[in-house]
Order: sequence, then C-alpha cells, then structure tokens
Amino acid sequence: MTAPLTLRDLTATELAFLTSMQELGFGHFEYLQIRDGEIVLDPWPVAVRDVKFGVEAADTHLVTADYQLKRHVSEFFQYTRGIAVGEIRVLEIRHGLPLSMEVEREAGKRGGRS
Repeated sequence: MTAPLTLRDLTATELAFLTSMQELGFGHFEYLQIRDGEIVLDPWPVAVRDVKFGVEAADTHLVTADYQLKRHVSEFFQYTRGIAVGEIRVLEIRHGLPLSMEVEREAGKRGGRS
C-alpha cells in the first residue's frame, strides 16, 4: 500500500477527516469504521476534545494540493487504506495530528499491521 505524500494524494473522505483532525487539535476520535480501506464518515465518529489552557494554538490549516503531508498523517492513511474491515476504537490526536490508535480488525482480512 502506497503512502499518500501530498494533499492531492488524499481521497475526499481522507481530506474531510484530516480537516476534522486539525480542527480538533487535541483529543481523540472513537469508533471510526473502516470499510475497504476507507474511513466511514456516516455516521460521523465521536470526537472528544482535550481543552488546554495557556497554550498557543498551532497553525494547522491546509494550504494547497501540493502541500506535503506530515509523516504522522501519511502513515495513518497508509495504514487505514490497508484494512478491508475494521474499527479504530480510539485515535489520539495531538496538535491536529494522529498520534496513536487502538484498532480492531476482522481476523483473516487483508491489510495493515496487527
């Protein structure tokens, strides 16, 4: 599975979810369904925001289609693209970037790491 390197390499669903991660900033998403390598956004996954006081907000807005993705983002979407059927139980977000996740996958299905 090839890792996306720029915004241009993302699907519409991935771009929508990346925007949501950046808007969340700090927190986590719960119960993200994955079907055929694509995150299911209907219904939208539960988002839980961590509120931090006295911290400057990071500038995480998207710029152009040629914008280079951060390594965290590229690896996250490369991983999800490799899962046929699964669920991300918890996806931790820090500074608008995916940090870590807990994943449940159907046994015997292709893709991703266990």
